Amino acid sequence: ALADKTGGRFILRIEDTDRKRLDDRAVHEILAALEWLGIAPDEGPEKGGAYGPYVQSERLPIYQAAAEWLLEQGYAYRCFCTPERLEAMRLAQQAVGGTPMYDRHCRNLDPEVARRRAEAGEQCVIRLIVPDEAEFRFQDPLRGEIVFDSRQVDDQVLLKSDGFPTYHLAVVVDDHFMRVTTAIRGEEWISSTPKHLLLYRYFGWEMPRIVHTPLLRDASRRKLSKRSGDTSIEWYRNQGYLPEGFRNFLTRIIWAHPEEKDVYPYEEYVRLFQIEQLSKAGPVADRDLLDFINGQYLRELDPGQFYEALDALLA
Repeated sequence: ALADKTGGRFILRIEDTDRKRLDDRAVHEILAALEWLGIAPDEGPEKGGAYGPYVQSERLPIYQAAAEWLLEQGYAYRCFCTPERLEAMRLAQQAVGGTPMYDRHCRNLDPEVARRRAEAGEQCVIRLIVPDEAEFRFQDPLRGEIVFDSRQVDDQVLLKSDGFPTYHLAVVVDDHFMRVTTAIRGEEWISSTPKHLLLYRYFGWEMPRIVHTPLLRDASRRKLSKRSGDTSIEWYRNQGYLPEGFRNFLTRIIWAHPEEKDVYPYEEYVRLFQIEQLSKAGPVADRDLLDFINGQYLRELDPGQFYEALDALLA
């Protein structure tokens, strides 16, 4: 809606750098869901665009070069800690009521010695150097100014031992080179934004506007998840909901129409939508509201359209 309203570009980027959780079916489901909803990306894996490739696993040399530059500039360091040491450290911190954070054991290693160890084949990751006694401030259009003390910010892993980046490095590099001006993501990423702000400073890049939206909730106001109900758009499609009705429902639970309407065309939502008006509370995925909205769209179908929708459902 924001891209349609401002003449911008809506980018679909496949973030597949966590190889342990990779599921090719998920990519297909994302593409199929967007197509069904009638939300076509302006740039993406299937559409192409000027700033591709749009699949992160096809962009590894870019991330690796970025991580090497951070090392050379003294903004990052190699860490050789084993998984066993990191787990023991985490458990010890939790035992005294602390928040698990890396203890910077490898931060003061001589960079040249660390480089030779890595070149000799010793496994390592590359971590971000978070300055001591610093303050991070950023503006969220929905939430106002957010402030973090650097003591709350971990020396984040940027490049894993397998050569793949973490989300934190990849999203900053990609957003910069893809000319992203606004990123809208869930509130669980608020605590990561200081790390991204620091990376933008280190690279000397302008940080895009970042908006953190609340997470969807189920009827019991718990975070919506696979354990708490049907969260797959494909499930709703198979139940016979119309794409126009379901899209209207999605906009309605995150945004209040100025005339308090529940049912309205997408074009009206685009025209009236303002980021600052998004709900700050966790929107509830109310099935009764969905049934009401979808029912209005069903009643507007003529017999030919109804049988066409029924045929698509039974196909």
